[in-house]
Amino acid sequence: MNSIVRDSDVVELSDPPAFSFGQKLRANRTIRNDGTYRGKEIGEVLVNKGQVGYVVSIGTFLQQFYIYGVEFLESGYRVGMKRKELEPVDACEEIDDLPLPEES
Repeated sequence: MNSIVRDSDVVELSDPPAFSFGQKLRANRTIRNDGTYRGKEIGEVLVNKGQVGYVVSIGTFLQQFYIYGVEFLESGYRVGMKRKELEPVDACEEIDDLPLPEES
């Protein structure tokens, strides 16, 4: 039981979740299987840094953290992640990715 790492000074549950259902997020680090992802080897990469996904569930862990279930469309994996492992994809960035209409 001593192998669980706790950020004892952080208690996110006293505030509302940082992200909402359906929100588009980007992984800000590579996530490997810690043994909780069924069917994958421990240490196998589940999410690469920069991969984009959407929040499909919000839970808690250790009565301290929110855990966001994020569905990553590229890999098809649904992975539970902490706030510090994610960053929002800005709406402005999405608009910049859209192609411009052709001039006649």
